Amino acid sequence: MRWGILQRHGVALMASSTNIPISVQRRDQRNAVLAGFLGWTFDAFDFFVLTFLIADIAKAFGKTRPEVALTLTLTLAMRPVGALLFGVMADRFGRRLPMMLNIVFYAIASALSGLAPTFQVFLILRMMFGIGMGGQWGVSASLALESISPKWRGVISGMLHQGYSLGNLLAALAFLTVYPAIHATHPEYAWRVMFFIGGLPALLSLFVLKQVKESEAWQEHRTDWRTYVRSLPTIWRRFLYLVLLLTVMGFISHGTQDLYPTFLMQQRKFSQQNAALTTMISMVGATLGGLVIGYFSDLFGRRHAMIGAVLAALLIIPLWIAAPGTALLVAGGFLMQFCVQGAWGVIPAHMNELTPAHLRGFVPGFAYQIGMLLAGVAPYLEALIGEHFTYAQAMGGLAAIAFLAGSLIIGLGPEAHGITFRKGGESFYRLTKKSGTNPPA
Repeated sequence: MRWGILQRHGVALMASSTNIPISVQRRDQRNAVLAGFLGWTFDAFDFFVLTFLIADIAKAFGKTRPEVALTLTLTLAMRPVGALLFGVMADRFGRRLPMMLNIVFYAIASALSGLAPTFQVFLILRMMFGIGMGGQWGVSASLALESISPKWRGVISGMLHQGYSLGNLLAALAFLTVYPAIHATHPEYAWRVMFFIGGLPALLSLFVLKQVKESEAWQEHRTDWRTYVRSLPTIWRRFLYLVLLLTVMGFISHGTQDLYPTFLMQQRKFSQQNAALTTMISMVGATLGGLVIGYFSDLFGRRHAMIGAVLAALLIIPLWIAAPGTALLVAGGFLMQFCVQGAWGVIPAHMNELTPAHLRGFVPGFAYQIGMLLAGVAPYLEALIGEHFTYAQAMGGLAAIAFLAGSLIIGLGPEAHGITFRKGGESFYRLTKKSGTNPPA
């Protein structure tokens, strides 16, 4: 089958030479990207809403802030389980069904968190939510990125991953608007209502069921179970590298985001509303960074774009945590997340390009979540160190180490910039550490 490149609204999409109308193909591609974006957005909303409620939950259950922050770590700890379950399902049964089941699962777990009668039950429910959260990234990334042209994969990758930033922004918006309204009349229940909102994304499963077409790339590369299992040991070196990469990227992301509202309120004496507003502004920077750095990765390669963003973030640390005035501090948060999430925006494309086609539903997502598990200690360490020193010292020191380690690991790794995901395409390009060699698009 021959493939042509169509361009509309500045985004190139692939169209086959079949009898399917072009308008239908564009719609299918748009819906696939939208489903992946929204699935990750709502998933991130449910995760980040907790970061605004640490003090309230600690008070409600009689716990310390580090103990509540530990629930973030436990959520991350369960994500590999979800990546394993839903990722293997995505490789065996297609992308749509696992994605629908995953959305419903994490939405229910989030809503039930608001009904937890004890801290122990709350912990268990957040761990269950972690399973759902873990399955979303790999499935949504493979579904979306298998639908578009390699030429624009970096931009779409950046947009897709910024669903994570948008979820954070929406969590801040809900905290800024919904939370005060409930807290004014029922302060003891306000934090619970925030988790009830997390149940709404279950409706997204209906959109996936009715509007999203199954990935043609998956249909071309699906294998029998025996071949699938036997192929796993052959990529162990690549898998370990991806885990290492995602571990350092996890420290970079969670180390600069999870306790940022707590830092603003506890050390810089921001009100809850101002902390939420500052976080929202930083997430605008994150969204822009994902698109800009993603575009640069299409032009100059994945590694060059990521290293540039990470090193720029290193230079921004003083402005991010030690700016003398509010305006500069807000600017520092904006620029920090522009760089951090800009580098992160390249990750979906980079990991999927480095993975064999028949394992693309499982391996990127599972490696991602193992890396997040190893990096899950970041918010707990920051909270613990912040209680003994300052949050600025804790966050700045850990971020600097993560940025330096990240630039080294990214620079020494492989790259398969622009490789096609359709059948036969991967034979055109031999995965190499020489980033200057690009495969045919």
